[in-house]
Amino acid sequence: MIIPDVNLLLYATITGFPQHQRAHAWWERTINSSTQVGLTSPALFAFLRLSTNARILEAPMAVNDAVGHVRDWLAQPNVQLLLPGPRHLDIAFELLEQVGTAGNLTTDVQLAAYAIEQQAELHSNDTDFSRFSDLTWINPLRESAARASNDAAREIP
Repeated sequence: MIIPDVNLLLYATITGFPQHQRAHAWWERTINSSTQVGLTSPALFAFLRLSTNARILEAPMAVNDAVGHVRDWLAQPNVQLLLPGPRHLDIAFELLEQVGTAGNLTTDVQLAAYAIEQQAELHSNDTDFSRFSDLTWINPLRESAARASNDAAREIP
């Protein structure tokens, strides 16, 4: 199972980000595959908060459009809304203690706790996730950039 971070959801849907094309391609491949995807409330509400915020974006989404994206994602047969399990808080608290801070890492800790509890792979463009030793995570944008670079190198005569 893949659990996406909010940054990838934003990059995939908002064309103004430099990461848009790679994130959009990754997200379309992911949600249209047989790979299970777990969406979390923290990531979804962060997507709604950020994608509709005129202080952050020059052209924010209308609330209906942002909610429409979330509904479309959840309508995919391989996508589910994850609920915190019985170990979620304990895992999150252990992660907070492991890194010795909360602050800006609090949402990252929540997502990491979902991934650890579900034995899932967290996908993010945020390297802060490397701080959590029990977490399996990758940056699919870095992976796709490396693949594209390797493909281009093979094409050079």
